[in-house]
Amino acid sequence: MASWDYAANGPATWAKSFPAAAGQKQSPIDINPGSAAKESVGALSASYKAGNNTLTNTGLSFAVSIDGSLSGGPLGAEFKAASFHFHWDKSSSAGSEHTVGGKSYASEVHIVHYNASKFSSVADAAKADGGLAVLAIFVQAGGANAEVQKLVDLLPSCGSNGSSAAVPGGFNASALLPGDKASYWYYPGSLTTPPCSESVTWIVYKDAISMSEAQLAAFRKITPSNYRPVQSLGGRKVCCSF
Repeated sequence: MASWDYAANGPATWAKSFPAAAGQKQSPIDINPGSAAKESVGALSASYKAGNNTLTNTGLSFAVSIDGSLSGGPLGAEFKAASFHFHWDKSSSAGSEHTVGGKSYASEVHIVHYNASKFSSVADAAKADGGLAVLAIFVQAGGANAEVQKLVDLLPSCGSNGSSAAVPGGFNASALLPGDKASYWYYPGSLTTPPCSESVTWIVYKDAISMSEAQLAAFRKITPSNYRPVQSLGGRKVCCSF
């Protein structure tokens, strides 16, 4: 049995087993657009290619392995893409981890990258300040996402924790990015799941992408809800590119 979940062993209890969860740089946060500091940063470049992508049921979500890179913007190095996953809730009125001015979205995608010039894996990078860079994309209920449908179709064959399957034809993670890729917020934070290591540069796109209610409902068959509530910003500075 997992030592953490989103029920009896939910977010309010995580710090008992994972002390970092009580730290001062925890994620997610509520982003106050009016308080974000505009910074002049170079263009952010996210590049992904479909290939040997594997979907794995992690029990409390699912993860898809990807190949690609993230560089520019507030990042001082090129980060290697590792995987992505989603967070959601019982209905589409909530589910995103980050919020904007108190507004929640139906879901949120996290594309995880690590500094491959310094670390050999996500696990190693997660132990170091700035070792990880995570792209966060809000999801609103609306039109279906054709690329995400590949995952929805595959989920029934990965119904148990730990089961996995190759994504037929590969998965183009660029389909998870919004149309406006130049507008985003960024700040220093943590993993939003245990061990909640404070090693993440968060880059949160302003614009959302869409998925259909049927696609979101398919995710909820894995687990009804898997998002962490917002954490205190503390003395951190949230910057924006726009």
